[in-house]
Amino acid sequence: MQTQAQLREKFEMKVPPAHNIQSLEGKVSEEEWKLRVDLAATYRLIALHGWDDMIFTHISARVPGPEHHFLINPYGLLFEEITASSLVKINVDGHKVQESPYPVNPAGFTIHSALHMNRDDAHCIIHVHTDDGVAVSAQADGLLPLDQHAMMIAGDLAYHDYEGVALDLDERERLVHDIGNKNAMILRNHGTLTIGKNCPDAFLRMYYLERACTMQVRALAGGVKSNLPNQGVPEKTANQGAMAFDGLVGALAWPALLRKLDRIDPSYRH
Repeated sequence: MQTQAQLREKFEMKVPPAHNIQSLEGKVSEEEWKLRVDLAATYRLIALHGWDDMIFTHISARVPGPEHHFLINPYGLLFEEITASSLVKINVDGHKVQESPYPVNPAGFTIHSALHMNRDDAHCIIHVHTDDGVAVSAQADGLLPLDQHAMMIAGDLAYHDYEGVALDLDERERLVHDIGNKNAMILRNHGTLTIGKNCPDAFLRMYYLERACTMQVRALAGGVKSNLPNQGVPEKTANQGAMAFDGLVGALAWPALLRKLDRIDPSYRH
């Protein structure tokens, strides 16, 4: 029987700092490089908003082309460390298809691969475990129409029951069935997930979903009766949200978000 020290040594991953990685700019297509920069920015923004869970959870993006390749985080780097060149290119089975000094977590791609394989419009998928998102995922009624953010995202929101750590490939079919054609999901007792045709759209959906969860947790914590909107208002607002999230808000907000990252730390572009 192996000791804890032996097991630790066996599974220890030597992860080089991202700034030591040679830049891939000019060595991949212009389309892939732009995607790498946007995806690295998404990781940094998730960290900036405090939605990361140390080195866990994932954001994946489909690489342009017919190969069904995807970019995902190098396992072992914090989200705030991830750069465009350190992102790892993998296939639908979670195996590396391009040389990289970084390991990947194939089990972590189970949820993402299910949606990428079954949704042609699922170009970027974000999955996080935040305090407020998980708190709402554990509440029987799910997301309530308590604020504008919640009402804007609610019409595009699905639910999936918890089945344990996402290692069972059989869960893929149920996950795909539960999300249907919606672009946001609360994974019961687990966390939140959003889909986008690009990184900006997926991030803006996550921003609204997470803000809504935070507002709900705070409103319910007040211990007083909640004020619900008038009949018909949640449905009206949901229709307005559907138009906003289909590229409109992302196109306006994304350049501003990148400027903010550039002021804080532009190394994500490396």
